[in-house]
Amino acid sequence: ELELPMLKVAATEMVSGVSGESEQKLRELFEQAVSSAPCVLFIDEIDAITPKREVASKDMERRIVAQFLTCMDDLNNVPATTQVLVIGATNRPDSLDPALRRAGRFDREICLGIPDEAAREKILRTLCRKLKLPECFEFHHLARLTPGYVGADLMALCREAAMCTVNRVLIKSEQQKRKHIHTGGSAAEESMGIGTDILVEEDSKQLELPPKDDLQRLLDLLKKQDPLPEEQLQKLCIEMNDFIVALSSVQPSAKREGFVTIPDVTWADIGALEDVREELTMAILAPVRNPEQFKALGLTTPAGVLLAGPPGCGKTLLAKAVANESGLNFISVKGPELLNMYVGESERAVRQVFQRARNSAPCVIFFDEVDALCPRRSDREVRASVRVVNQLLTEMDGLENRQQVFIMAATNRPDIIDPAILRPGRLDKTLYVGLPPPEDRLAILKTITKDGTRPPLDIDVSLEEIAYSQHCDCYTGADLSALVREASICALRQEMTLQNIQSKKGEIKISHKHFEEAFRKVKSSVSKK
Repeated sequence: ELELPMLKVAATEMVSGVSGESEQKLRELFEQAVSSAPCVLFIDEIDAITPKREVASKDMERRIVAQFLTCMDDLNNVPATTQVLVIGATNRPDSLDPALRRAGRFDREICLGIPDEAAREKILRTLCRKLKLPECFEFHHLARLTPGYVGADLMALCREAAMCTVNRVLIKSEQQKRKHIHTGGSAAEESMGIGTDILVEEDSKQLELPPKDDLQRLLDLLKKQDPLPEEQLQKLCIEMNDFIVALSSVQPSAKREGFVTIPDVTWADIGALEDVREELTMAILAPVRNPEQFKALGLTTPAGVLLAGPPGCGKTLLAKAVANESGLNFISVKGPELLNMYVGESERAVRQVFQRARNSAPCVIFFDEVDALCPRRSDREVRASVRVVNQLLTEMDGLENRQQVFIMAATNRPDIIDPAILRPGRLDKTLYVGLPPPEDRLAILKTITKDGTRPPLDIDVSLEEIAYSQHCDCYTGADLSALVREASICALRQEMTLQNIQSKKGEIKISHKHFEEAFRKVKSSVSKK
């Protein structure tokens, strides 16, 4: 845009093992920039040569930082006709020496964050300008399917979609050829027949390499492939299905770093809790599916939900099912795992969780055992836990925008949670997930056993009788799952004993006596008191 020469250098190129050479390289670089002025000097990964001097482990690192600061100050003394614009790039700005970020040096900081849906649509339109797409291609739909993708991820997605198109065309062409070939055992037919089997399947989510011999035959097939006719090339274009297939193999950078996923738990895996489902639908699913209506009502900040109840009642399953149903990314955080013995590390871990959620928005953050993370504050409380609670409060409704980041938490001790966490704007909705009544226990048992098909149940087993039995009083969902598992183990143990005696295998089925034996071993995890 400015028609200026540009000097681009990686910061690691400046580092040398011999004392004094790194500083000499820096001086020569800035002298070259001044001699080429006016120009732009771009230093990539600048944090490699300008770390904080108080934490630097070697004297050489401190000398390099001091030399860099001196070179930056010298640029302020050059004539106006020989101005040099110095641009540094880093993804770790907090690791830079503070002296580098003052006025007169790097006095302007521009943050290039994760693009939102509108920005992703613009990037996709730019990347696809030279690609052949259908006339009415839905860029806004593709942008909605790519939360957390940065520019490099979107470029890789376009490249992978083009490869999927090539695979699709080759498979289709091969299938058409096979229709015209009479059945026979010629080597040519055999070589053509493997093409469809070896090429990457469109529906596969993980690319698997074929055996070496088959791969060589596939390469021979592709070499013998005649060029596609001009008419077929004119009709060739990258379709939306190709992008959807490519999404399974191109993972965004934000997801590679940690634990952001879309859970595989659905409503079908939860056999009860209908009333809690409705509340969660309005709190989390409705804002995602009807954003325009919520915006018209002025509802911008997502509501937070606290799931309280005895352990094993399905609080975590509910959170995963909500994230799956809405297609949201899901970050599961165990409360104690954020706590660190070093001062400031626990607060930094909380900040990183929320930053990762913002990068992967729309996203659900689920804090399991949240009472360990934010206990009730008091004068006697340890200062470290108070700082963690304060950091969590700041992230929930502080200056940072929390749009499309939903917060869910679970605890079996809501009485010890700090009251400030439960006020409106934070975890303002508390849902009680209690012990399932008999009708819910029946629904849970049907879900666990897939309606008696897996594990297979004998004809003398009545799930309704088990659910309404007094033995199941105070049983949670986890207890019922353990009951079915223990009954399955009893059936397996009996079958293995019969095999040793009769030396033949039979069909394993769980009978009523297996459940009776399981009842003697599996006790309820919640007492009647």
